[in-house]
Amino acid sequence: MNVAGIPVEIDDPLNAAILTVSEDRVEGFHRDPLGKIAALSGVPVATVIERLSAMLRAGVIRRIRQTLLATNLAQGALVAWRIPPEQLNLAFEYMFREDPFSGHVVLRSTDGETAGSKYKLWTTLKVPQGFDLAKHCDFLLARVGGVSYKIMPARRLFALGVGHVRRKGLVPGSMADQPAQVLDTEIVNLTDLQWKILVALKREFAPEELSVDLWRPRALQAGVDLRTFCEVAEGLVRQGVIGRFSTFLEHVKPLATGERVTQYNALFHWAAPVGREIETGRQVGRFHIMTHAYWREGGPDFGNVNIMGVAHGQDKSLLLEHKAAIDRHLAAVGIPIAYTNVFWGGRSEIKPSEIAPQAYRDWCVGVGLDPRAMRECA
Repeated sequence: MNVAGIPVEIDDPLNAAILTVSEDRVEGFHRDPLGKIAALSGVPVATVIERLSAMLRAGVIRRIRQTLLATNLAQGALVAWRIPPEQLNLAFEYMFREDPFSGHVVLRSTDGETAGSKYKLWTTLKVPQGFDLAKHCDFLLARVGGVSYKIMPARRLFALGVGHVRRKGLVPGSMADQPAQVLDTEIVNLTDLQWKILVALKREFAPEELSVDLWRPRALQAGVDLRTFCEVAEGLVRQGVIGRFSTFLEHVKPLATGERVTQYNALFHWAAPVGREIETGRQVGRFHIMTHAYWREGGPDFGNVNIMGVAHGQDKSLLLEHKAAIDRHLAAVGIPIAYTNVFWGGRSEIKPSEIAPQAYRDWCVGVGLDPRAMRECA
């Protein structure tokens, strides 16, 4: 498949070289992120721009944007929902299409009846600073006709970076030389100027916007000069709220080319000893297959698991081999696991969660809620 004569398949050698870097290797804020991709991939910057633009137009890449560490900007959690079977698809559609604050929306199942297997709908949810996550969940639960929900905020992060192309062909047990670093999740307060620049910074790029002078139009949008824009963005990196400059492929759905980046999405659960959550998370997070790893408390409904992580792959049995390798490693380093489980992803949709406080106020008005009633401690 070509766009204006330009190959857009992810297996094309140049595209693969670019995507291996652009998915999750450009950390922080860069004044010329496309130039950084070119330098790391060995592909000329003009070709990087040409290929990324073509893949974005074709729908092979679903979005290109500067990501944020939103766990430091907004109250957020993984939320599992118990929904009556007859309401499940309607609930999925509402979370995906009508709630700007729900990001990943996934239907999950287990291999048999296990702890938590009645929770079929899983979402990531963030509400902007000052607003109450549980109140938002109460609203959603009533709107979709759900039974109950379980909020599982991330207490610490150990892995965060979805690089499907570079993970192809990983051997089970492949891991870093050292345990993963620990990322805190404390909320950072920003000034009005920082929010203004952050909103401009995080907006997705259209194909025609990709250039070596990427940020000048965004600075204009934020009402500041380019130097101020970049200096504020670099300050946000130091405050721990900037993630990566990233290109995003579909996780499960076929690409426009018919290719599948991955076919299986596994959410692994482990119940580690209380007091050893960070140690366990660092060991899990060092495995190269893990795109995400967190300390989250599942509680009794989920077998009291406290370490969770996500892995993607083309082959279900191979993903289970990856997990078995992690399990063996945990045992080898002396971490006993009381319980473990796997939740398999089915239908899924992914979008960035809105985190701007003004956007939340506007949404409240649109759905007939008083924003003041949705605030924390209101």
